[in-house]
Amino acid sequence: MTASPAAAALTARAQEVSPRIVDDILTLVRQETSSYDLPGLATGLDLLRELTVQRLGRPDHEHRYPGGECGDTLTLTYAGTGTGTGTGAGHVLLVGHYDTVWPTGTLAGWEQLRPSDDGRDRLSGPGIFDMKTGLAQGIWALKLARESGAPLPTVTFLFNGDEEIGSLSSRPVIEEVAQKADVTLVLEPTAHGAVKTARKGTGIFQVTATGVEAHAGLAPQDGASAITALSEFVVAAAKVAAPDRGTTINTGLFKGGSAINVVAGQATAGVDIRVSSEAEQTRVDEELDAIKVSDPRVRIEIDHAWNRPPMTLNAASAPLLALAREVAREQGRDSLPDTAVGGASDANFVAALGLPVLCGMGAVGDGAHAQGEFIYPDTVPAQTALVAGVLGRLARPLRG
Repeated sequence: MTASPAAAALTARAQEVSPRIVDDILTLVRQETSSYDLPGLATGLDLLRELTVQRLGRPDHEHRYPGGECGDTLTLTYAGTGTGTGTGAGHVLLVGHYDTVWPTGTLAGWEQLRPSDDGRDRLSGPGIFDMKTGLAQGIWALKLARESGAPLPTVTFLFNGDEEIGSLSSRPVIEEVAQKADVTLVLEPTAHGAVKTARKGTGIFQVTATGVEAHAGLAPQDGASAITALSEFVVAAAKVAAPDRGTTINTGLFKGGSAINVVAGQATAGVDIRVSSEAEQTRVDEELDAIKVSDPRVRIEIDHAWNRPPMTLNAASAPLLALAREVAREQGRDSLPDTAVGGASDANFVAALGLPVLCGMGAVGDGAHAQGEFIYPDTVPAQTALVAGVLGRLARPLRG
C-alpha cells in the first residue's frame, strides 16, 4: 500500500535516524537491570531518564515513586500541543518496564550480533527484546512526532522496575496514572509484528507444606515428610491445568528440608498459573484447595496470589486498535495484525479498569526470557514511526 506524503516523510525520518535509535537501545542494554539488583535498577533508571531528557528536553512534570524492595517507578510528562477533546484525546500514557529477568553479570560474554537463518541481521542482549528496544522506540516516537509538526497530545512516560516480578510496587501507580490518561500504549515487544490485544491472567502462588521432623535412620516413622507431601501436591496441581481452556500450571521453584538425614519438616513451592478467564481463575482456586495429600500430619497452605487479571480486547480498546491500523495503512503497511498471547503485562491492569489500551507496540524479534533474545534492527524505523503516527492522531478525539 502506498504511504501518504506526511506518513512517508515520518517513516523516512525514522529510517534516517534509525542508527541513533539503535545506539540508544544498546546503551540501555549495556546497563544491566535485573529485577533483584536494586543498585543496578537505580543506575538504569537514572540512565533512562537522562536519555529521555537528551532526546526530548526536560519534562513539564516528573515524579519518582520509591519502590522499596523493587525498582523505583518514574513518570515524565511532556505537555501536548493539540486541542482535541473527548474520550481518547489529549493525554497518552506510554508504559514500559526497565527491569529484566537476567541476573547481573549475564551481559559478559553475551554475543551481541547473531547470524540468522533468514539472512537478516539480529541484535541480541539481555533485555533487548523484553523490553529495552520498546523504551528507546517510545522516546524517539515522541521526538519524531514533534518534528513532524503535527498537533500532539500530552504524553506521560511511565517507567517501572518491577514488571518481571509482578509489578508489586508499580501497579497502583500504573492504575492511577492510566485513569488520568485517555489512552495507554504499552511498549512491550510485538508478537512477530502483531500488537497484543489479549493476554492471560497470572497467578504467582506460594505453597507451603509443614510436616514433622524426625531422624531419617533412627525414627523415620515419627516423621511426616513435607517434601513428599508437597511433591504429591505438585503432581496433583499439574492435573488441574486445562490447556484447551487456556489454563496452564507450572511449578518453577521447589525447596525444602534441613539435612539429608532428617525427615523434612518444611517445604515450599512456587507455582505459576495462567488463565484466560475469571471462570477459570475460580475453578483453579477451588480445585487446588481440594487437593489432599496421603499423610494427614502434613499441613498444606496455599497463598492464592493472583497477580494480573486476564486481558481481552474491551470495547474501549477496539477504536484504538482501529486507529493504529489506519496509521499503519497510511504508512504503507499491508496490515497490522493483533493476537492473544500467554504472557501477561502491565496492560492487563489497564484493560481490567475498562480503559483503552494497546500492548505490544515495541520490538520485533523473539526469544523473551531465553538466552539469545534478539531484535531485528531493520524493523526499528517502522515500529518507531507507527507509535509516532498514533501519537499524532491522538491529539484529536478518538471516535469508536
